[in-house]
Amino acid sequence: MTALPERTGRAAAAPAARLLHRHVRGQWAAMRRLAAWSAVEALPTFASGLLLARAIDHGFLAGRPMTGLAWLAALGALYVVGAVATGRVYPWLAATVEPLRDSLVGEVVGAVLHRGASGTAGAGVSQVTEQAEAVRALLGSALRNVRQLLSAGIAALVGLALLSPRLALVTALSVAIGLGIFGAFIGLQVRRYRAVVLRAEEIGESAAAVVHGVRDVVACAAEDRASDTVGRVVDAQARALRAYARTRLVRVPVLAFGVHLPLLALLLLSPYLTEHQGFTTGEIAGAVAYLVTGLQPGVTVLVDAGGTLLLSLAVVLGRLSEICATGPAGRVLAAGPAPVAAGRFDIEARHVTFAYSPRAAPVIEDLSLDIPEGTHLAVIGPSGAGKSTLANLLTGLATPQRGRITLGGAPLDPVRTKSFITLIPQESYVFAATLRENLTYLCPHPAQARLDDAVHAVGLAETVDRLGGYDAEIPPGGATLSQGERQLITLARAYLSPAPIVVLDEATSHLHPAAEARAEQALADRGGTLIVIAHRISSAERAHLILLLDGSAHVLGTHDALLRRSPLYSELVGHWHT
Repeated sequence: MTALPERTGRAAAAPAARLLHRHVRGQWAAMRRLAAWSAVEALPTFASGLLLARAIDHGFLAGRPMTGLAWLAALGALYVVGAVATGRVYPWLAATVEPLRDSLVGEVVGAVLHRGASGTAGAGVSQVTEQAEAVRALLGSALRNVRQLLSAGIAALVGLALLSPRLALVTALSVAIGLGIFGAFIGLQVRRYRAVVLRAEEIGESAAAVVHGVRDVVACAAEDRASDTVGRVVDAQARALRAYARTRLVRVPVLAFGVHLPLLALLLLSPYLTEHQGFTTGEIAGAVAYLVTGLQPGVTVLVDAGGTLLLSLAVVLGRLSEICATGPAGRVLAAGPAPVAAGRFDIEARHVTFAYSPRAAPVIEDLSLDIPEGTHLAVIGPSGAGKSTLANLLTGLATPQRGRITLGGAPLDPVRTKSFITLIPQESYVFAATLRENLTYLCPHPAQARLDDAVHAVGLAETVDRLGGYDAEIPPGGATLSQGERQLITLARAYLSPAPIVVLDEATSHLHPAAEARAEQALADRGGTLIVIAHRISSAERAHLILLLDGSAHVLGTHDALLRRSPLYSELVGHWHT
């Protein structure tokens, strides 16, 4: 299991702040408008105590009720202005948060995929589906709620200072004591909440390992041991959650000093203040209004959100900053000859052996193979012979335990070679977008003529017409498409790909033989290397070279040569034609 570093809140704060700044710097215009409308939104709170004091002292208590009502009407008008400002806040809130989520998910996915190439992406599901989405939700909540109440609290304190500087000074000192207590415990809260986040990742890693090896678990009757392994991590997270919950008790003294003490003191001392300190009844009422409607909600939400929303946001951003630091942007590729510089895309495998566990029999054993650039190779063999495993090895998705595979003379590094190899699996991947976006996924913005050529070459034109053109919407999972149509879309996508090597892992299994022949011939004619994990013997008959796999044995040759040399191949061909 990956070691998870423990860091203090202060150590994690700077990377978290840099990560947040990197992803919000493109939204400064939206944030400026958000701040401007927030200031307008706080106007009623800012003016409430002042206008209430005027209404009482110069209106109702002075025997001029109409004057008092006029001051209250002015306050009501400001609340209408504040309501309008609240409505104007939300579009700019969305314009700030949603682009941040999209760019952050892109960076996290890139880092997780990079880490997955090293076989250590067990926590990636949590980081992409939970932590990146949590940043959007937490930042949105903070900007929506914390922003509103904090601006109201600041407006109330400024208004109180204009109403009575002495009361404002005493209130500010009391609030400062409460916030000082809160600040003294924030480091402990950060550390304990970070432990909660890390334990959640450990659950993802341990569960992923068990699920990945579930067949071995069942075969070895190790269900109890597997459940104990995951259970220990779950129990550790439960302990971390309880430890974090105990730090929330600090809100009691903070709220006492920051909220309740100033209000109670003002109410208890109001007779003394009016009789001996020159305070008017209106000033006392206005000060109470500031404390109750502005300062109290502001301090309360700061403590509650600081211990939940803002704390969670800081910890999650800190963790994601560590993840993104290991991604492609922060990685220096190992030195070595690059296939691009070599100008050739020959694939060479030397004495390759691969097994799915150290104690399992090898699926591929001592395989040596040369695939010169431009070769059309078909891989055939009985079910379970290792054909798909070989496809994963040749594309860098699996690493052999022994032997080596090179591309253009360089080690087969999936980070470096992802631009040179396109793999199309049997289960076709289509996503919720337009047909054009699905087709151009690996080749953004191709010329229209090239797109049309790809569609006609693989036999997709009829489907394009049926759907209504390239701008037709594909629902999630391609629900309106047949399995064959989904495969044709991915085949056209491979045709458009700039990668010089295309690997089809039974990617035509749902096409009838004529459609399969047309698609394979189109991909062979596009140039480059084509490797077909064959679903039918007819795919082998069209290839330049054929690799026959049968357990640990393998034979390479042309169709005619294998008919002479391999009884198994002759049997497969005979069975196919009869």
